[in-house]
Amino acid sequence: MGSSCSWDGTLSSDEFHVATIALSERWREINPTSPPWTWIPSPRLPWGAPKKADGYLSLESVYHLNPKEEHYSEGSCIGEEEPLDDATLVQSYNQESHVYDFHILYSASYRVPVLYFRGYRCDGQPMVLEDIENDLPSISSKQMKEFKWAFITQEEHPYLNQPWFTLHPCGTSDWMKLLFDGGTPLNGDAVIQKYLSSWLSVVGQVIGLRTPLEMLSKSVQ
Repeated sequence: MGSSCSWDGTLSSDEFHVATIALSERWREINPTSPPWTWIPSPRLPWGAPKKADGYLSLESVYHLNPKEEHYSEGSCIGEEEPLDDATLVQSYNQESHVYDFHILYSASYRVPVLYFRGYRCDGQPMVLEDIENDLPSISSKQMKEFKWAFITQEEHPYLNQPWFTLHPCGTSDWMKLLFDGGTPLNGDAVIQKYLSSWLSVVGQVIGLRTPLEMLSKSVQ
């Protein structure tokens, strides 16, 4: 990674892998009782050794307790007899709980991270785009109109070969460069350490996945 004047807002595959470690460790430190971001390596292929970035970060079984509320939490499906703790929203039993899985992959074409996600009901039934749009925060509608990167498409998951929803990576490098360019030279290692936390704090807003402010508490030097 070069200086602030030459950096284009992208990451190499090796830098992406370093950034995934930083995000997962920081997330676990800030959210010790929450589901962790876990690195899932790709299966070994017989014709070559896998690269470090051949895999993805996974955060799964995140419960959207009220489809009309802008809040995600860990919890249990409606009807299961488990006690509610401070991390779980109290809701009436006639409301339906939705569950989300989130994966962060590396786009070799755009050289930026890409967020893949899917939603399903407690009975395992997958959610269609219309269902997911009903769960989105109200701010998402405005963002999808204003920002070209904030539109949702359905694509085949590169590693799972299943249909997942994703936020298109076009424009990501531009706003990441602006996000880190404060007019002073940047420490490349520090940018890599903070890259995914900063990126997730933006893209997560679109789909209602909140990034704790503590994730961003250490300033980039």
